[in-house]
Amino acid sequence: MNWWLSPEQEFMPIKTELIEGVLTVTLNRPKARNAINAEMREALINIWTDFRDSDEARVGILTGAGEQSFCAGADLKEIGDYYRAMTPIERREMGIRTPGLGAITRNFDPRKPIIAAINGPCLAGGLELALACDIRIAVEAATFGLPEVTRGILPGAGGTQRLPRSVSQGVALEMILTGAPIESESALRWGLISHVVSAADLMKEATRIARLIAANGPLAVRAARDAVYQGSAIPLGEALSLEQYHAEPLRLSEDAAEGVQAFIDRRPANFQGK
Repeated sequence: MNWWLSPEQEFMPIKTELIEGVLTVTLNRPKARNAINAEMREALINIWTDFRDSDEARVGILTGAGEQSFCAGADLKEIGDYYRAMTPIERREMGIRTPGLGAITRNFDPRKPIIAAINGPCLAGGLELALACDIRIAVEAATFGLPEVTRGILPGAGGTQRLPRSVSQGVALEMILTGAPIESESALRWGLISHVVSAADLMKEATRIARLIAANGPLAVRAARDAVYQGSAIPLGEALSLEQYHAEPLRLSEDAAEGVQAFIDRRPANFQGK
């Protein structure tokens, strides 16, 4: 059974809901600032794997319960046991092979868009989790930061790599090296997030964007997403060839034919992912 079909979720550390192709995943430990423990980590791996493999789920939304935090990162009450259980070399080797914090920060690609609906402070591993999402929107009261250096460590769930790819290198370095947080308006100005909304409108806006994406051809959405990420790591000439690699097969798909016919008929397209 898919995780989002579980009948009783009120007291589960993760809640899921699938409506009209949009899967909403809620980190549900508000008293612990939605920190991710071992149980949640395993559940998120299963949830995002089901999401990736499902024909029904087209877009994901990731948010946190309550107003105190989007996600505080890894649960510090468990992290000590994790570090004591392995040597640094063993931890490094495991990190190379296994999915990272929240499943999506390393070694796992859901191949579909995920929107981070940031409902409160988004710090440390919480920001790294948001950075692993494709689109980020936040409430006015949200703050963003990577304070790890103030604790004598560095952001190890993608922060040093994804933040400079999301904002300018100078802004990223200031945030990473000082550990100081920024407010939502600064995050919007620097491109870390794309919308700032009231707390009352957060899920409404996230769902609006998700439904716009879900209404599009799923093969086209996946290929376009792949082209963006794959192309960003190679020279422009190679990236343009990569774009054609993804574009040409789509032109012969049933979805492409449906898109043209729907335009001619002046009706919404009914894409089937074929």
